[in-house]
Amino acid sequence: MMQRFAQNELTIYRFDRMRSGALVLLLLILRSISTAAQQPVSPQTATTQASTTPLRFTLSGALALARKNSVVYQAAVTDAAIAREDRTQARDALLPQINYNNEYLYTQSNSAGGVRYISNNAIHEYTSQGDVHEVFDAAGIASYRKASAATAVGRARAEIASRGLVVAVTQSYFAILAAHNKLEAAQRAAEEGDRFLKLTQSLERGGEVAHADVIKAELQAEERRRQLQEVKLLLVNARLDFAVLIFPDFRDNFDLSDDLHAVPSVPTLDEIEQQATHENPDVRAALAELRESDADVTLARAGYFPSLSVDYFYGIDAPQFAVNVVLNNQPAHNLGSSALVTLNVPIWNWGATRSRIKQAELHRAQTQRELSLEERKLLAEIQSLHAEAETSANELAGLNRSAELAAESLRLTTMRYQGGEATVLEVVDAQNSFVQANFNYQDGAVRYRVALASLQTLTGILPTP
Repeated sequence: MMQRFAQNELTIYRFDRMRSGALVLLLLILRSISTAAQQPVSPQTATTQASTTPLRFTLSGALALARKNSVVYQAAVTDAAIAREDRTQARDALLPQINYNNEYLYTQSNSAGGVRYISNNAIHEYTSQGDVHEVFDAAGIASYRKASAATAVGRARAEIASRGLVVAVTQSYFAILAAHNKLEAAQRAAEEGDRFLKLTQSLERGGEVAHADVIKAELQAEERRRQLQEVKLLLVNARLDFAVLIFPDFRDNFDLSDDLHAVPSVPTLDEIEQQATHENPDVRAALAELRESDADVTLARAGYFPSLSVDYFYGIDAPQFAVNVVLNNQPAHNLGSSALVTLNVPIWNWGATRSRIKQAELHRAQTQRELSLEERKLLAEIQSLHAEAETSANELAGLNRSAELAAESLRLTTMRYQGGEATVLEVVDAQNSFVQANFNYQDGAVRYRVALASLQTLTGILPTP
């Protein structure tokens, strides 16, 4: 009995120790939680928490980020900026240039104590003077005009790249939304396939249908599961394509907020023609290239004209490097000025100027043909893209109605099969029609959005709901 009592006491003691230890552990946990709550969050922890929060994009936000990070678009912007700097340099070349020259000239003397070279003034000659240099020629003016036209070409090409980027981002953006909607339809179809399989198995056990119906239902269920996996892969690829397009680094933590089926209206043909006439960057680029080729012809012809250069010097050019000196016991002042005017007249260069003129004229003729082509393409694209947008808009309502009818048909056909009034093939056909109609509806919505974005390449305006 004493032994049993001791065992009971030992058990109670152990229990009390365990309970006390648990209370102490609980107090320590509560204290650590309170301390952690009072401590400020470190920047690294805050950054980690922020990185786990998905970014939410509208289409306009995605476009702004894509313009910032797109390599192709930024390359076009860089080319435009380089062309602008070329124009600045060509303009500055027309203005007077100021330099400060410092030289020391040593000339070997002759036996009489004079200089041996006629062009030098003394044995020791020091030059320290400023030079204002200006050139008057037709080539400089033509170069500036060419650089100005090239700047306009660069701006137009940057606008072309920007509008093309809108189409790419719009297509990628709404492809993700369409893939999400397709995934929902595929999941619903997979669930319908599983339910139908269970229905046929139940009816087979009751002797109401043949085993062939169960086999057909099982095949259909497997097909729906494979289709679901394919749609999941489609969504993953669409998100990856979008991430590569807009982010400077790779990430997949984002959500999209626009509604794929919030359909904006199609602009009228008159509005598109009016906007495209003034805002089409392809025509602007072609016109600027024509002006650039005209400047090339003028620049080539400038080889026939003389050029005039003027230099004005002020400073020291004397045997002593000093402002005030003594010559022949008389004080003298070394600072002075001089001017140099040079007229260069081209006489003969073996026909190189004539060849450059012919080359520039050939390029200008080709540029004129390209301008005419761009104008014809603009007229054709206005008609084609407007017709594409109208057609896709008209089809969209019908596709939506087809998706609704396919869902209702699947429900009714399944009920008729359960009542013994429909065959398994009719149910399978209704399931296929349901999936295809939903997929067609999502693809039609993306097609309409892309058609509107393509119109933006002509007008510069992206229609919004």
